[in-house]
Amino acid sequence: MTFQPDSTPKTVDSRAWRLTILMVAGLTILRLAALFATPLELYPDEAQYWLWSRELAFGYFSKPPMIAWLIWLTTTIGGDAEAWVRLSAPLLHGATALVVHRIARRLYGGWSGLAAAAIYSLMPGVVLSSGLMATDAPLLFFLSLTIWAYVGLAEATAPRRYFVAAGMGVALGLAFLSKYAAIYALGSIVLHALISREARRRWCPAAIVLFAFAFVLTLAPNLAWNASHQFSTVKHTASNANWGAHLFNVRELSEFVLSQFGVFGPVPFGVLLGGAIWLGAKKKIQSPDLLLLCFSAPPLIIVAGEAFVSRANANWAGAAFVAGSVLAAGWLLRWNARRWLIGGLALQGLFAAFFVVCMVNPRVADAVGLANGFKRVRGWDQTVQAIIDRTREEQALRGGVSAVAMDDRFLYNAAAYYGRDYFGQPGAPPLRMWVHEIAPQNQAETEAPLDAAYGRRALIVSLEGGYRPEIEQDFKATSALQISRVRLDKKRSRRIDLFIAEGFAPLPRDPVTGLPPEPKRP
Repeated sequence: MTFQPDSTPKTVDSRAWRLTILMVAGLTILRLAALFATPLELYPDEAQYWLWSRELAFGYFSKPPMIAWLIWLTTTIGGDAEAWVRLSAPLLHGATALVVHRIARRLYGGWSGLAAAAIYSLMPGVVLSSGLMATDAPLLFFLSLTIWAYVGLAEATAPRRYFVAAGMGVALGLAFLSKYAAIYALGSIVLHALISREARRRWCPAAIVLFAFAFVLTLAPNLAWNASHQFSTVKHTASNANWGAHLFNVRELSEFVLSQFGVFGPVPFGVLLGGAIWLGAKKKIQSPDLLLLCFSAPPLIIVAGEAFVSRANANWAGAAFVAGSVLAAGWLLRWNARRWLIGGLALQGLFAAFFVVCMVNPRVADAVGLANGFKRVRGWDQTVQAIIDRTREEQALRGGVSAVAMDDRFLYNAAAYYGRDYFGQPGAPPLRMWVHEIAPQNQAETEAPLDAAYGRRALIVSLEGGYRPEIEQDFKATSALQISRVRLDKKRSRRIDLFIAEGFAPLPRDPVTGLPPEPKRP
């Protein structure tokens, strides 16, 4: 056992824990209040997750099942309003901050626990994630439990060690059921064992077997679901890597690294990056540092490599947030850099406060030129209402339609959620998806593809009219074009093209490109 001993008096340690609870509780209450007060609508991916939650399963086309399970739980309690769809996000991030404190307290002391919880809670990426329902919130919660159990494994003796190992396997399995980025944590455990003798000493054969058994048992239903669905989730996750893109993108790499200062926080990420380089060069990395670097560095390095050879989104390295928060806090306090810590937290706190204000009153974002960042959570209710109005008109005056078909999954998901009170009624036409390529590219195209029966006389809804020529050539006749626009802010609007299409007879897709023939332009 070579961890730095915790010399903090118990009274001081308890005080740091109480302050952490008060801070996390206050932030969580504030975020919940903003969640129930915001006029912002569901992001279309959130609407998709809500749609999944109507039919629980052990997997879905593009994501593991945890997010659908959570939405089912919260909406069963409170109903289908936007706030209840998103409810578990701020609660999970609050719980993660408390676990982050326990990890840091054990490795660096109580005050480091308070600092780490504050860094995590006010991290811009976490601030944004607390206001919407995505897979990062459950992923980070279960990853924090995994790391906490792994840290505790070093001090546990039999038989408690066996329970801790099994609990860690369950936590990691639940992290995988949240998002497959949990694979970084599994690799981190292996990496730590390879480079640290101390890490190897925490394991015994029985603990390894219990950990592996609990992990596989927890993940088994999702593995079985994938096997019965041609591993669609795994394939979709792999396709996001976009390895067919041009290699050696220095610009993409630079943008990804710079984005981490914004996602992680300028001071914490600067400390994490600079500290790892400086302490590594000086060979002064202590045992807790090495453990946390094994959990935080691989996601950052691998995703940076992905950015270099292809592309990467700023949040793809989110698996580094938990360990990175603890490491940044531990180093800042070890170096007595309290002014930097306070300054960094103050800057992140200002951003957090600004984001809450924008949630409650989006006009503030408009006034400072950030309206574009909120365009995808605005106007969907009005957009869907325009579709419903046209559908009712067709039903009442022209004999009805066999289906309402979309050419965009965002539009389909929004129609399913915001049109749930209409399209869910008996006699209403079903929602379907016009499939652009030779094979389905999302769950809507997989579960509800437009076919000849539904395409006898369909109302087509084309987002921005982008695929309208391709859709028209898949039908024998089209008529009654209507173009509707929904104002999103002073500068932006959303356009939908609505028209009747009869006699669905799709042209063959190219077996190489998967695309339909290029339509003839006038």
